[in-house]
Amino acid sequence: MKAMILAAGKGERMRPLTLHTPKPLLPVAGKPLIQWHIEALRAAGVTDLVINHAWLGEQLEQHFAAGAALGVSIQWSPEGEPLETGGGIFKALGLLGEQPFLLVNGDVWVPFEFAGLALPDGMLAHLVLVDNPEFKTTADFVLVDGALSNPQPGEQGLTYSGLAVLHPKLFEHERAGAFALAPLLRRAADTGRLSGEYFAGPWVDVGTPARLADAERLAQGS
Repeated sequence: MKAMILAAGKGERMRPLTLHTPKPLLPVAGKPLIQWHIEALRAAGVTDLVINHAWLGEQLEQHFAAGAALGVSIQWSPEGEPLETGGGIFKALGLLGEQPFLLVNGDVWVPFEFAGLALPDGMLAHLVLVDNPEFKTTADFVLVDGALSNPQPGEQGLTYSGLAVLHPKLFEHERAGAFALAPLLRRAADTGRLSGEYFAGPWVDVGTPARLADAERLAQGS
């Protein structure tokens, strides 16, 4: 299975840290945030990686090159204009092939073991979900017996962690350009083709300097 790491975000809420450094290269416990994912994927036997980039992306390519130093093979998918999550994945589909692939949001910190993460038969996507963080007031999905549904008003649910397995067919009705991933996942949920699992371990959406410090603290203790 191949994996795609999303690394094209500009990280505006992380300024001034991201004025001259792309967020995936910000250090967490002595190594770049994105390197935690690369090493976790390699440990699970996933060594064929696709990484997209935009803001200061040349620094990512210079730092990791083709990935040999970390025991992986990296293909880069540069974006000349903001494509959002869905558009960025769509652009990279030619590098990912026709089989399901792992998707990893490059700006989360999570000690997740990818071995065993798979797409159940008939599903278009399988998401890893976590408890709703303090800064988030609404849930993303409701998980019941491995199936995901869109939450109804007042219904308790969970947050999408940024880790998933996607089938390229999820994008078969899309066109090149900027578009979000969330509507595609919600449509899959409505048609009964979205599954998920719960992860109870530590997880940080590294969206602010304070949360980067949280990731540092957790990583030091891991």
